[in-house]
Amino acid sequence: MPDIDAVPGRELTYRVVAMPADTNAYGDIFGGWVMSQVDIAGSILAIREAAGRVATVAVKEFRFLSPVAVGDLVSCYAEIRSRGNTSITVHVVAEACRQLEANSVHEVADATLVYVALAPDGKPRRLGD
Repeated sequence: MPDIDAVPGRELTYRVVAMPADTNAYGDIFGGWVMSQVDIAGSILAIREAAGRVATVAVKEFRFLSPVAVGDLVSCYAEIRSRGNTSITVHVVAEACRQLEANSVHEVADATLVYVALAPDGKPRRLGD
């Protein structure tokens, strides 16, 4: 696989193989499955940045760029775009390594998500608290 992990400003936070159970009746990977993987990838970075529990509060943008096929290795790269008092905005790029096409890599989605840091009672808390 090409060395794409070294792009400045982004970090590999999640990697998963698309499986037959993730498809619709036509054999295509569900867009909702891709969205879920991107959300998990973004939350991993947000949890670390918030030093605790977070919740997704907004998907500001989500673009599907190319289909994901069964057997693709989907890698999600995240970077923090901004921090508020209680929120963290994260940009995620998902790429699929098509293992049956000589390890070619295709960008399949990108998204900007907002997470809010949560206190133990489930209410928003200030970052750093």
